[in-house]
Amino acid sequence: MTTEVKDFKLDGESIIARSKERGEGDFIVGKKQEAIDKFDALEMPKPDKTRINRWDFFTVSSPVVNSEVYESLETLPNTVKEVVDLDVVENLYVQHNNTPAFLKVSDDLLEQGVIVENIFEASENHRELVEKYFMTDGVKIDEHKLAAYHAAMLNGGLFVYVPKNVKVPTPIQMVVLHDDENASLFNHLLLVADEGSEVTFVENYVSTVEESKEQLNIISEVIAKDNAKITYGAVDFLAAGFTGYANRRGVASNDATIDWALGLMNDSNVIYDNTTYLMGDRSNSDLKIVVVGRGDQRQNFTTKIIHYGKESNGHILKHGVMKDSATSIFNGIGQIKKGASGADAQQESRVLMLNDRARGDANPILLIDEDDVTAGHAASVGRVDPIQLFYLMSRGISQKEAERLVIHGFLAPVVKALPIESVKRQLTEVIELKVVSK
Repeated sequence: MTTEVKDFKLDGESIIARSKERGEGDFIVGKKQEAIDKFDALEMPKPDKTRINRWDFFTVSSPVVNSEVYESLETLPNTVKEVVDLDVVENLYVQHNNTPAFLKVSDDLLEQGVIVENIFEASENHRELVEKYFMTDGVKIDEHKLAAYHAAMLNGGLFVYVPKNVKVPTPIQMVVLHDDENASLFNHLLLVADEGSEVTFVENYVSTVEESKEQLNIISEVIAKDNAKITYGAVDFLAAGFTGYANRRGVASNDATIDWALGLMNDSNVIYDNTTYLMGDRSNSDLKIVVVGRGDQRQNFTTKIIHYGKESNGHILKHGVMKDSATSIFNGIGQIKKGASGADAQQESRVLMLNDRARGDANPILLIDEDDVTAGHAASVGRVDPIQLFYLMSRGISQKEAERLVIHGFLAPVVKALPIESVKRQLTEVIELKVVSK
C-alpha cells in the first residue's frame, strides 16, 4: 500500500512529545518544531527520470527502537566485527538500530579537542558548534519535504569535529547495525573539518534482517574549511523493504578537498543525492560510486559537483551493475558557475547489465556559465563484453568465472578507493553475494 504525499500530515504534537520524553535538548526540539511548521508548504524532490509520487516515504510504525548496547569491542556482534579492524581500530562509534551502543575515541584525539559524539549529546555539549553547521550550509530543512521529514523524525546520528590544524592519523568509523524490521533510520551525520585539518571517515550501514517494513532517511553534511581534507568512505548494505532517501552533501572552502568513495549496495528502492559545493578557490572533490541493483529494485542516483571557486576541480566516476529486473537512473551533473574561471569538471558513468530485463540509464549533464574552464563527460550502458569473456575463456577459465572476473574488474576503481581494509573486504563480499553468486 502506498501513501499519497498530498494526503500525509505530520503529527507534530506526538513528535515533540516523544522528543521531550527521550530527553532531547532544546536545540533538537526546536529544529524538529521548525521542520514540522514548514513541512506542509514544501514540495517533494523531483529526481530526474524517476517518478516517486507513489513511493511511501512516510509510514513509520515505530519512530524509535531501543536496542542493546555493548560494553567492549569483544562484546560487539559478529556482523559489526566483520567490518571493523579490531586489532587496529582506535576510533569507533556503533549505533544499534536507534540506540547509541558503543563509542571508542583515542585519548590523543580527545586531548587535541576532536569531538566524536552522538548527535543528541553533541547538540547539548557543543551546542554552538552544532548550531553553526546543522542543516545550514549543507542541506536546508526547507529544501523539500523529505529533508524536513528527516529533521522532524531524527532518531540517530553522529557529530564529528576536527579542530584547526589537527590531522587525525587513523580513520574514524561509524557502524549502524539494523537488526529489527520495525526500526526506521533517520540518521544525521555532521562532520566538520576546521581549517588545516585532515580526517578519514568511514561509515557502514548493515542489516541482518531479510526485509524491513520501515523508512530509510539519512543525511550526511560534510564541511571542509580552508585547506582541510576529508576522505569519506561508505558501504551501505541494508535490507529490502525500506523506502529510502539518502543525501550526502559536501561543502569545500578555499584549498579544501572532499573525496568520496561510496559502495551503495542497499536492496531497497532508494533515491540518492550526492552533491558537493566547491565554494572556495582551488577546492577539490573526487567522487567514486559503485552500485549494484538486483531483484525488482528501483533506484535513482543523482551526483552533482557545483563549482563556485576559481581553479576548482571536480571529478565524478560511477560504475553500476544491474541484474534481474532492477532499474537504476544515473544522473551525473557537473556545474560551473559564473566566475569560477579555471574550473575543471569531469565525469564518467558506466552501467553494466547482466540480463535482458535489467536496465540502467546514464545521463551525463554539463551546465557551464563560464568561458575559461575545462569540462568533459563520458557515459556507456551495455552488456558484459563478449570479447573480454572470449579472451578469458580461451585461457581455460570457465564462463562463470570469466564473468566474475570482468564484474570485479569493472567495479574495482571504487573498491580500491575505500580507505579501510575491512571495509574493502566487506564491499568485495557484498559484490560476490549480489552479483556473482547464483
